[in-house]
Order: sequence, then C-alpha cells, then structure tokens
Amino acid sequence: MAVIGAVCAVAVGAAGFGAYALVGGDDEPGGGDGTLTSSEDGRSEVRPTGPPSADEVRAAAEEFLAAWESGDAAKAAALTDEESAAKAALTAFAEDAGVTGVELAERAPKGAEVPFGVTAEVTHEDTSASVEYVSALTVVRDDGSGEAVVDWEPEVLHPDLADGERIVTDAKGDPEVVTVDRDGEELTGEEFPELKAVLADVSKRYADRSEGTAPVSLRIVDKDGEEKKVLEKLSEGEPGKIPTTIDADLQKAAQAALEGRKSGAAVAIKPSTGEILAVADAPAGDFNMALRGSLAPGSTWKVVSASMLIEKDLASADAAHPCPKFFTHGGWKFQNLDEFEIKGGTFRDSFAASCNTAFIGQAPELADDDLTQQARDLFGLGLTWQVGTGTFDGTVPVQADAQMAASLIGQGGVRMNPLTMASVAATVKAGAFKQPYLVPPSVDGRTLASAPRAMSPALAAELRSLMNTTATSGTAAEAMASVGGDKGGKTGSAEVDGQDKPNAWFIGYSGDLAVSAVIPNSGHGGTNAGPVVAEILNAG
Repeated sequence: MAVIGAVCAVAVGAAGFGAYALVGGDDEPGGGDGTLTSSEDGRSEVRPTGPPSADEVRAAAEEFLAAWESGDAAKAAALTDEESAAKAALTAFAEDAGVTGVELAERAPKGAEVPFGVTAEVTHEDTSASVEYVSALTVVRDDGSGEAVVDWEPEVLHPDLADGERIVTDAKGDPEVVTVDRDGEELTGEEFPELKAVLADVSKRYADRSEGTAPVSLRIVDKDGEEKKVLEKLSEGEPGKIPTTIDADLQKAAQAALEGRKSGAAVAIKPSTGEILAVADAPAGDFNMALRGSLAPGSTWKVVSASMLIEKDLASADAAHPCPKFFTHGGWKFQNLDEFEIKGGTFRDSFAASCNTAFIGQAPELADDDLTQQARDLFGLGLTWQVGTGTFDGTVPVQADAQMAASLIGQGGVRMNPLTMASVAATVKAGAFKQPYLVPPSVDGRTLASAPRAMSPALAAELRSLMNTTATSGTAAEAMASVGGDKGGKTGSAEVDGQDKPNAWFIGYSGDLAVSAVIPNSGHGGTNAGPVVAEILNAG
C-alpha cells in the first residue's frame, strides 16, 4: 500500500487550487467558470464554482487522507464540509474503536469518488490486530469557500457505518454459546438435525447464563450501544456451555427408531427425575412435534381416565366391569374397535383390550370437570411447565355430554404430544409427577411445576399392574415382547377428521425409562408406534 505524505499532499493541493482560480480549467469532471466576488479589503477575486476538477478531487482526497493518517483529526475534519461531525467521528474512531494508527492507500478515483484502502491497528487491553477494509470518499465544492472538500458521511470511516452509529472495540458482545448433553459433549444441529430448532431456542434463552467469555470484536453499535454488526473478531473468547439432559446415544437410537417413517415423534424421560433424555422428530424441521404438537392421544389417555375411575370407586382392576359393544351418552353412540365386547370381564380385561365403552359407560357418574381436575392434580397436565425450551404442555378442557365422554378415551378436546404422554407413563412408573425438563433448573434457578396432590402408593401400584398386563398379554404385548424388566405399556389410535388412518400412539416404560411415540396417519398404535417405543426402551 502507498503511504500518503502530508507535505506533498498540501503542496499539490495548493498548486491545484491556485491554477484553477486564476485561469479556470477544463479538467474532468469539473472545470466550470469562476464567480467574481469581493474580498474584505474591497478587491475582487474569482471563487471557483461547478464540480471539482480531477486535479482538485485528487488533491482534496490526498490532503484529507494524509491528515487522517497522521492522527490529526482536527486538520482532517477541517478539510470536510461538516467539520464538527467529522472531528467527533474521527476522534471516536481512535478512542472507542481502539485504533492506534491507520495506513490509508488511495485508489484510482471514479469521477468525484475516491476509493481507498484502510489498514487499522486495533488494540483492546492485551489484544491487538490489523484490520483491513476498503472505503470511499466523495469530493464536492464547498458552497461558502468554493474550495474542493470531502463530503463527510459516516460511511467514510467504514462503508457499513450509518448515521447515529459508531465503531467500538470491546468484549461486550454475546459470547459464543454451545449446548451440551448430559455428559458435557457438544450437541450440534448438524449431528442432530431433529434438535436444531430446540438447540437454537435453548441457546437464545440461556446465552446470558452460559458463563462464556465474549470475543474481542470490532463492532458497529447504535446510539444505545446495541450491537448492529460485528466487523472483525480480534480474539475467539471462551464459548459458554449450556447443559441439557439429553443422552446423546439414546437420542441417536430414538431418531433411528423413526427411520423410514414419513412422519413421527418420540420422547424419552427418566421417571425418577423428570429429565428428558431424547427428543426424536421426523421429518426434522423448525416445528418440533415431539415437544410442541397438539394431538388427540387416543386410548393412551385411558391411563389418566383409569386413575380417576379407580379413585372414585367406579372401577377396580380385578372387579367385574362392563364392556358392551355400544354405549350412548349425550346423544352419541360409542363403540369399540370392530364392535367387540367382553362378557363377564374385569376392568383389567377392559383396560388391556382397550375397551372404549368400559370408560364411556362411566360418564353418567362423572361431573364435567372431573377429568380436567384429575389430569392437573395427579399428572401435572394443565399446569405451566418450565422445561427450558418452548413446549405445549397439554390441555384437558372442561366439556359436557358426548364431548366429555369422548375425552375419557383421549378424543374430544384432549390434546397432548409425546412429551406430555411420556410424562404420563413416567408418572405411573415413579408413582409421582416429576415435571419433565430439558435444561436443569440449576442453570437459572427456575421452579418446576408440581402436582397439587400426590398419587397414593396403592393407586400407583394398581396403574402399574394394569399397564403391565397390557404389555404382557394385552394390546401392547406384541410390541413389548422384546422389552425386559418391570415393564408397562398402553396403545392408542386417535381418529382425525380428514385422515385415511388414525394417528398411532404408544406409551411404555421399563426400568427408569419411560417413552411415548406417535406416528400420524398410520393406523393401530400397537403395530405402528409400539415398535418405536420398544426400540428406544431397549436402547436405554
């Protein structure tokens, strides 16, 4: 780069102005006639008018750049058409941006515009670096003096700078943030595309708690100090880490379990703590159905309804319980799959076979808000969860007549997703509601939701017994055949208007792992969602 000499620039500038004032000029782009004016001593003088000539453009640019390069902000500013604004900006560039010196190299003018290269030496505490970029200035004729001067704009300092903005060098920007799994290993959207949107959300929410060190950067900020753009990163800083409860190996297994399916989602939870270990979603996209979906859960919901009927003495696992082909309530005629019935059976038989009428037949004995209260008070559904990322936490609206009856079998207005239904399975396994979470509450000190009342040990044991029967000899038995340990399961098939097939649902647990999956528009839960749950349980 050519280094401009201030003395030479001044000499050339003076010669250029003198020649133009005396004889006018035809140099492009200027060369217009002068204007005759009166000086203070009464003598007449010719003041140049019209666009600056090529010589004037070159001379004015060289003189301005030489003054700036020498560190004389006042002199450089005096060579512009806005002296006060230019002086303030040039001074701030040195002080706020930590610029200890600049080398400026003029490039070939383009009419009145003169591009120039900038090499700025920037220092902040123990960090120093050279920053290079290209800017440009425009030479204009000053209306008052007639001299060729630099048209001052913020873009002269840097092409990305706008009015009201300034350039600073500091370590006050946002530090880089990485999200890590339960073992402290980084989780990336490239490796786990199904988690990309979730990880981005977590990073945004907890960036200020990641305890990282911001990189030293040359930045453009607005008048309030808010960052507009990072121009150059002078040091890397120390990335902050946001912990999650994700088990990377189980996450891979959960996502693999959905492979080959057009659509589906699954969530795995640790019942003893509520930690979310895996969130699988297909296809991977900005909307995560596993955490944010709002779907009727079908007969997997009968776990919640069964808990209510048992507490109200309307059912008991080994007591006789009717399961007719049909039952009418609120003007709707409900039936079982293929119109089956169980004669002389128990509630255990009805639960394991997923008999709809065994539940709907109890609707006349229930108040409209009974199911809503049961879901909230024992299973935490209807409370506001603090998971650490955006979630839909389920809804169980108060309904009447036929809609209330339909809600007992996971239809009507009940809306859930794999997160909330995995929590239902986990609550049964643990015997108590533990609000699921993805980011440990220790990160921000938030309070997790808690159920208004505890599930009795007797009720928990009875529900586990019912789910175990379903997993060993009921509708979930085929899917759960490969799963060992103290296991439990429940199938579901939720009808959806406009779909050819129901949404397939399945919930299950084994050991300290509970899983829920939904495969939309696929058919029976045991056949389509069950294998997904079993595969994840076996990988846990």
